[in-house]
Amino acid sequence: MKSVLFFMASLVFTLVVAFSVNYWLQGFNSPGYVLMGIGHWSLESTLAVFITTFIGLFFILYYFFRWLGCLLRLPNQLKRRGHTVKFNRSQEALISGLVDSAEGNWEKAEHVLIKHASHSGAPLLHYLTAARAAQSRGAFDKRDEYLKKASDQSPASGVAIGLTQAELHLSGNQFEQALATLTKLHSIEPTHASVLKLLHQTYQKAGDWEGIRKLLPSLHSQKVLMEAEIKLLETEAFSKLLKQAAETGEVEKIQEIWVEIPNYIRKVSGVSAIYFAAMIKAGVGYLVEDELSLALSTNWDSTLIVLYGSIHSKDAVKQLAMAERWLEIHQTDSVLLALLGKLCVHSSEYEKAEAYLSQSIHHEPSVQAFQLLGDVLFQRDDKEGAIQCYKHGLELASSEIIKQIDSIH
Repeated sequence: MKSVLFFMASLVFTLVVAFSVNYWLQGFNSPGYVLMGIGHWSLESTLAVFITTFIGLFFILYYFFRWLGCLLRLPNQLKRRGHTVKFNRSQEALISGLVDSAEGNWEKAEHVLIKHASHSGAPLLHYLTAARAAQSRGAFDKRDEYLKKASDQSPASGVAIGLTQAELHLSGNQFEQALATLTKLHSIEPTHASVLKLLHQTYQKAGDWEGIRKLLPSLHSQKVLMEAEIKLLETEAFSKLLKQAAETGEVEKIQEIWVEIPNYIRKVSGVSAIYFAAMIKAGVGYLVEDELSLALSTNWDSTLIVLYGSIHSKDAVKQLAMAERWLEIHQTDSVLLALLGKLCVHSSEYEKAEAYLSQSIHHEPSVQAFQLLGDVLFQRDDKEGAIQCYKHGLELASSEIIKQIDSIH
């Protein structure tokens, strides 16, 4: 509309100028003329007609070439407009795909995202979102295909694509594939927080506690987890490593793991209990007897007391004397009293064993105390008393089993 108005205004202006020039020239006695010759041809005209014709021809040629330029540019303009339309549609498709993914319409989201990915300004988002949708509906081949297309489309976004790939493998319990991808990313970006966090999750789900142990310094230095989370993860990792070493029964391996554990974790009763139990199970409990005694002196714990009583000490008298020193402080501890009874049995001091076990049952009855006391009474020819102790022990054990069954239901 603006072009038409401009053309009409130019035409009116031309006519006005031509009329004005003609009127001005008529004021002279000789209005002038113009003569043009080309070969044997000649053209003669008044000055007024020539000027008017020249101005009109200028505007005609001007608009002719302008329209010609528009016609020549028209294909490119139509092409650009087509690209714009496709781009706008791809943006709408991206939004629609994200909404469908959020609503769980995986197949619909996947279809609309892939259809418009090639015309999008952000094809990477299309392919990665489509890969997630394919994963959610169990189409792993399609997932891998979309991830490959994303890599081909945006080779510079390798970390983002790799993280998505590892995350999808991890959610599908494909730990080996996830670990392979993350290991490669870690070699490229060793301080990348998301890579470290996902690598730690993969190690944890795969049960690779040695991998977590090696990763702990990076998790701490890059502040991937909070300080409290790091401490908990570190404690869990070393606990699992100790348990794995205990299963092998190799004393050197158990001790090697224990030496690597920081002191503040060693003081955690649960961790130290795993170590002491592993050494006792391996048949070398006497090697940790003094260390276990020291641990009990600084951190009184019922589990450690039981473990201390499981040590086959090379000096039973010393072992019993140490336990009796603890009794001066913990006079009513039923677990310690049961331990003393057990140690007295090992030393064939049946009278003292009976006294300690009776006190233990008085403070808190236990199946072990009843069984030990029954054994002691049997050794002292009190068969009736032994039978009563065994009976009470069986009744207590049965009631504990019933409680456990009730708690399950």
